Amino acid sequence: MPKDHSIKSVLIIGSGPIIIGQACEFDYSGTQASRSLREEGIEVSLINSNPATIMTDPLTADHIYLLPLDVPSLIKILEERQIDAVLPTMGGQTALNLAIEAGKQGVWDKYNVKMIGVDLEAIDLAENRERFKEHVISLGLSHAPSQIANSFLEGKEAAQAIGFPLVIRPSFTLGGTGGGFVMVEEDFDAALRRGLDASPTHEVMIDKAVLGWKEYELELLRDANDNVTIICTVENLDPMGIHTGDSITVAPAMTLSDTAFQQMRNEAIKLMRSMGEFAGGCNVQFAMNPETEELICIEINPRVSRSSALASKATGYPIAKIAAKLAIGYTLDELKNQITKNTSAFFEPTLDYVIVKMPRWNFEKFYGSDNTLGLQMKSVGEVMAIGRTFLEALQKACQSQENNRAGLGADKKEWIRTEDILERLEKVSDDRIYRLKDALRLGVPTKTVHKLTRIDPWYITQIKQLVELEKELLKYNVAEDLPVEFFRRLKVCGYSDAQIAWLLRINEEEVTKQRYKLGIRRTYKMVDTCAAEFEAKTPYFYSTFDQENESIVSDKKKIIVLGSGPNRIGQGIEFDYCCVHGVMAIKEAGYEAIMINCNPETVSTDFDIADKLYFEPIFWEHIKEIIDLEQPEGVVVQLGGQTALKLAEKLHQHGIKIIGTDFDSMDLAEDRGRFSDRLKELSIPYPDYGVADDVDQAIDIANKVSYPVLVRPSYVLGGQRMRIVINDDELQRQVLSIFKHMPDNKVLIDQFLERAKEAEIDAICDGEDVHIMGIMEHIEPAGIHSGDSSAVLPTYSLSDDVLDQMAKYTKQLALDLKIKGLINIQFAIKDEKVYVIEANPRASRTTPFIAKAYQAPFLNIATKVMLGAKLKDFDIVKNLNGYAIKIPIFSFNKFPNVDKQLGPEMKSTGEAIHFIEDLKDPVFLEIERQRYMYLTR
Repeated sequence: MPKDHSIKSVLIIGSGPIIIGQACEFDYSGTQASRSLREEGIEVSLINSNPATIMTDPLTADHIYLLPLDVPSLIKILEERQIDAVLPTMGGQTALNLAIEAGKQGVWDKYNVKMIGVDLEAIDLAENRERFKEHVISLGLSHAPSQIANSFLEGKEAAQAIGFPLVIRPSFTLGGTGGGFVMVEEDFDAALRRGLDASPTHEVMIDKAVLGWKEYELELLRDANDNVTIICTVENLDPMGIHTGDSITVAPAMTLSDTAFQQMRNEAIKLMRSMGEFAGGCNVQFAMNPETEELICIEINPRVSRSSALASKATGYPIAKIAAKLAIGYTLDELKNQITKNTSAFFEPTLDYVIVKMPRWNFEKFYGSDNTLGLQMKSVGEVMAIGRTFLEALQKACQSQENNRAGLGADKKEWIRTEDILERLEKVSDDRIYRLKDALRLGVPTKTVHKLTRIDPWYITQIKQLVELEKELLKYNVAEDLPVEFFRRLKVCGYSDAQIAWLLRINEEEVTKQRYKLGIRRTYKMVDTCAAEFEAKTPYFYSTFDQENESIVSDKKKIIVLGSGPNRIGQGIEFDYCCVHGVMAIKEAGYEAIMINCNPETVSTDFDIADKLYFEPIFWEHIKEIIDLEQPEGVVVQLGGQTALKLAEKLHQHGIKIIGTDFDSMDLAEDRGRFSDRLKELSIPYPDYGVADDVDQAIDIANKVSYPVLVRPSYVLGGQRMRIVINDDELQRQVLSIFKHMPDNKVLIDQFLERAKEAEIDAICDGEDVHIMGIMEHIEPAGIHSGDSSAVLPTYSLSDDVLDQMAKYTKQLALDLKIKGLINIQFAIKDEKVYVIEANPRASRTTPFIAKAYQAPFLNIATKVMLGAKLKDFDIVKNLNGYAIKIPIFSFNKFPNVDKQLGPEMKSTGEAIHFIEDLKDPVFLEIERQRYMYLTR
């Protein structure tokens, strides 16, 4: 049926700040949905409190409300605007919970607002564990034996009836919060209390554990005519027992028989059609007994889920975009396939490649945390890799992780003690896939590995192929000895030149040179949703080693933008915001914009943002071959955070132009020692410091500048491995830790300015003029990482003299460093004297916040300045009445025993923005109270 013409205005509810379990995949979904509705001439209003996202940018919706996600904020919008319908399925659990609460309070009825894309009864049915179990059974489907418990006594009775091992699943929670396996009775009481406390309804489902079963999830779409299509079937490499967000996943399913797939498919469709009256996306999760192929339904999410972004990028099918159109009345057969442009959207995508998703963890940020994986999600981000084979995709995923891995092993980080490896296989943690390969390399039988991990033997056998290839490779001494077909097979299986070089104990450049000589080069294939059955129009590519290259190089001038890779603490969604704006500005300037990134959760990897998208690791070997193919005018590294910036030296060494600030200026700012020397030359105040190459030097410097001192490495983001230490023993431990994890780094020892204030400036420089975008004053004192500190824009307590000093030093540094584009400078203020702490010659975490607060197109201007424009060409207008407060958001609830003490290393996972008219606002007063408590405790 055609769209509902009564809907002329829609409110989309966002997901709020990034937290573990609900990250930027909903930014992607909400952005897609808004664009989709606006294509239909519908006026879109959007509410979200996250300043770091593209979703809350003026280009996304007609009206953006950066407000707290609560019922009073909804009422404010409904009073201001004529809203016909609300779409709450694009903002995860946060949006749904808010929509449900508003419904209970009668808000939607009062303002005559229709809820679309969801059925509240279906949501309650899916979230209420007991009702869902009964519903599944009523459909003739299977569910694990389970009981509901609303009290400690009921929980004890349920455990006695079901027996151990069992699973505790709190109702109405996100990312498995409060859930977990209980193997023995002695651990049950504490686990039950955690689960009951985590549930907002004080309710848990206690299930019989199906440990070792295989886990699958299906992404589906359904329209108002009850047509259902399955977009993607995703297989978890890890068995049941690990949250799907923490599991390596593969599509299409590799080890699923056709019989089991058809049964799973039929049951998923049956379930979706039974979940009320709604049109939109749905995610269904199943567990399967690997021996009998018995299926049980775990859960259903009758909305766009965390996995929807992954399924969209894996298949090329824009789930959120189509779901939004279904929500306003369209049926699947009325819509076009967005990739081919001439076939129907009512089809099931076909993959002629393999995708592997790998989670990204940040356990090193949470001291004292347990890195054991289970039902509660702990990863902070993820990467996706595409290859022609499972092994190629798996190795590319490892290369995408931003943890100094060159692939799956063969890169200096293998373990050699069999006892430690076997323990790691049984106790699941973030590095198990690497230890699995180590076990096979040391001769542990595949049956033993399967017994310990319960990973399907097919995957283990595949990884064993890598071990056999490496044994064969060790027969050779130099790259020139490698037979061309064997060399090609190594590359087809995903080996990087760095891995081959490590195994041969030669330089990577020798391997690359010989590979090029033999003509073994990457070709690029298109992601087209239909395995080339129909002609595709979308330039969305991945690399492999094949004969035909499908990426046709145009004759336009091109600029490549390097993305920010996986989300992690210190480098999150704010850099994707910067990349998207950079791409748009490049297109406006008349260039072909090419995006390279590997994060499936982001807007930058949407198929129609850039002129060309390469879904590839931000890994030198991959980047270089794309540059060789495309021959761009240059590469932008300022927008992708530290991930992109660290490749500047390689680009410089190979004579590839860096757009904007040149490498030497970047290096000067990033090298803490060189930067402090330059500050001295410019007579700009800075904390006393020294640079150490070993522990003895560090101790001498610390005693010279006097304790306490700030110890930090160069070239890091998010305050990685920064500490404040107060004596020689603490200093020795910290310096040794830095050299252990960063052996090629130098250590900077700074005098720590106790009880100093901290502030920062973001600015744009064109080489001649400097425009200060904003000055933010931190509420917490110096010593707390800027990402973990609440901050106010504009400043609220700094004197005019201090502000003048900061502005003077900013302009002085930007011009001296020959900045072309963005710069962020951080200051400490003590006794009215301003000290420069550091300068970042790139987009910063605060850039999107300042742009949103002032409603100014700073990223667009900065990118065009990088391309050669002058600041005088722009009329920059700022709009902010009152103050904007940046509030950091933490996910400590995922790690009960973690050290929550804040310091120079960043720990927050996201941020919110709050606007106030004056400094008497209760939010500001509460933050100030906490600051006072921090200073006096």
